[in-house]
Amino acid sequence: MIDLHQRAAGVLLHITSLPGPHGIGDFGPDAYRFADWLQRAGQRIWQWLPTNPIGPGNSPYQSVSAFAGSPLMVALEPLVEAGWLASPDAQAAGFDHGRVDFAKVVPWRLAHLRRAAAGFFAKAEQSERANFAHWCQAQAHWLDDYSLFMALETAHEGQPWWNWQPSLRDRDARALAQAHQQHADEVRFWAFVQWCYDTQLSELKCYANQRDIAIMGDLPIFIAHHSADCWARPDLYFLDDAAQPTVVAGCPPDAMAPTGQRWGNPLYRWDRMAAEDYAWWAARLDRALHQADVFRIDHFRGFAGYYEIPASCPTAEEGQWVPGPGRALFDAINRRLGPLPIVAEDLGLITPDVVELRDGLAYPGMKILQFGFGTDGTDEFLPHNWSRHFVAYTGTHDNDTIRGWWDSASARERAFAGSYLPAGAADIHWAMIRACCNSVANLAIFPLQDVLGLPSSHRMNTPGTMNDINWAWRFRWEMLQEEHARVLGLIAAASGRAPLPLLGLP
Repeated sequence: MIDLHQRAAGVLLHITSLPGPHGIGDFGPDAYRFADWLQRAGQRIWQWLPTNPIGPGNSPYQSVSAFAGSPLMVALEPLVEAGWLASPDAQAAGFDHGRVDFAKVVPWRLAHLRRAAAGFFAKAEQSERANFAHWCQAQAHWLDDYSLFMALETAHEGQPWWNWQPSLRDRDARALAQAHQQHADEVRFWAFVQWCYDTQLSELKCYANQRDIAIMGDLPIFIAHHSADCWARPDLYFLDDAAQPTVVAGCPPDAMAPTGQRWGNPLYRWDRMAAEDYAWWAARLDRALHQADVFRIDHFRGFAGYYEIPASCPTAEEGQWVPGPGRALFDAINRRLGPLPIVAEDLGLITPDVVELRDGLAYPGMKILQFGFGTDGTDEFLPHNWSRHFVAYTGTHDNDTIRGWWDSASARERAFAGSYLPAGAADIHWAMIRACCNSVANLAIFPLQDVLGLPSSHRMNTPGTMNDINWAWRFRWEMLQEEHARVLGLIAAASGRAPLPLLGLP
């Protein structure tokens, strides 16, 4: 669908940031409307953040499943149209249309999904039931464990799996069979939600592809400790007899984080995964390929070498670098799935072994223009130092918006950027978008906040913080004008990333 070696442009906008009446963006009508807007703007890539269920801090990077989709993204309109759900009264819920109030949205959404599931199992046509059964059978390799995990989590009122009774924690076969029988309706509910998610995602992706728009997904490298993945295969992680991690993931101390970053994810037993020819990873990427045309792998450097922190250490100060699986992992996956359309997130501390792995696999890396003005003309993040095999970004979901960056930048940085681009406060966002598009990088992508020139209050995430603001941003349609599409289309066409008719040329 998308050739990573061709010139194209796109927009980064997470599904949850879409408008919509039900408290959070989803796969409903507003997603199709945004795809139409992208087409008019000459954009050929729609990049999402991870679409897995959210975890602590509402982050999609700490999910209960590496395979499942977020129930919050399931649109309610198709469930109403199917006759399984009465039209919800969203106005009575009092949702904030500019931000996601997760504390309010999550229980409201799940309650309506439960009503839709009850409607489906009571009213569905035989053909619909057959489609559901066939899908469940095809996805059983991950769905069975996930659905039971979610049913047991519900029964245990959200308690993590290592606090469940030992027979369930340790997956005793008899206890699991009894749990399946005891919680059959709850297991079936979670499977239904995932079927709806897959069906709706597939329809949206098909709609975008028909308009020559590719979907770029996002694959976190690590899984959460409290996850169906870790519970189903604890032998693939460094866990002790009490199912607690002995070592966890993170990053070492640096100037930005004096004590480092302790993420807390359990670390893979790569030796055991290698003994199975990396079958778990092949299954994970196979599912990713059914949900997106290309995907970014977060923290790609962890495949070359990862930072291992003793679980007993409350900070990241006592960690050490440990070799990752390297090319052997991707060669094994390629043997099963063929060449992978991957963008490597290669930001942060990048050593020669990471570059060797990335380039040896011919995966494009990332260049963030916002990073380019802190030193001088030799900075690797300035466009004149880029090469073709990269994806150019004005910023990512973890960055401040361009306007916010300008407002908080030092006088030296503003002078440098203003001279290089050239630009000022009023047009710095367009100047950076134009610089990315005019660069030699094959792909250029911009957060929608930068297209709109929005200030810091609209940023998506501030790394290292836990608050109600992260991951909550949504745009409103009155913010997104046809003038934005016209200008973005002109820039894309002039830089060879969109058809010339957008310039008014034959």
